Amino acid sequence: METTHLYVMPGMAASPKIFEFLEFPPNIIVHWLSWIPPIANEDIRSYAQRMSTRIGEQEPVLLGVSFGGILVQEIAQCIKVKKVIIVSSVKSREELPLTMRLSQKTNAHKLLPLHWVENIEALALFAFGKAIKRRLSLYRKYLSERDVDYLRWSIHTIVNWNPPEFTKNLVHIHGTDDTVFPIKSITEPVIKIKGEHAMIITHKNWFNTHLPELVLQEKVEVKPTVVL
Repeated sequence: METTHLYVMPGMAASPKIFEFLEFPPNIIVHWLSWIPPIANEDIRSYAQRMSTRIGEQEPVLLGVSFGGILVQEIAQCIKVKKVIIVSSVKSREELPLTMRLSQKTNAHKLLPLHWVENIEALALFAFGKAIKRRLSLYRKYLSERDVDYLRWSIHTIVNWNPPEFTKNLVHIHGTDDTVFPIKSITEPVIKIKGEHAMIITHKNWFNTHLPELVLQEKVEVKPTVVL
């Protein structure tokens, strides 16, 4: 049986523990990636190149959640991959919320009072979306990256991201109730499921049922939107 290596990248401020409930068959070997400290004024291309050195297998499948989804698209420009899967993320600048797109011109994001990283509730809302209010106690352990410099870099990078021209297989999975990247801005092709921004945790049953098949498919076929 041929083995597929899957590298998974969490979202902003999150640890790879967000993937702890995912289950895969023996022919899919999962590698957890975690955030590394950015260099001062480092762009996403350089950061992705450094992160790619942590991937030791040839032609893996990459999966990224939220900001991690942006990063794996950049890593795929540095190494040869079989496929990229993004969850609760964006694949074009037009999919970013209007407030984020405008912030590139106004630099309003630089005025954010990042002392709120000391407030676990505020950080959870920013990283996971409004639905987190109902489950805050469950998510405290998932927010491991709280360094102010890293968070400031992350927000600046998201706001100023200019996606590469993507030519590789890409699967986009998105929640219809996402409040961080609202579904109204997400374009085809996309698999929509009834869920919020943190659905990689809250919808483990859906991912355990469908994700292995998406990982193992030889080629991504562009299909109409499927709401599951």
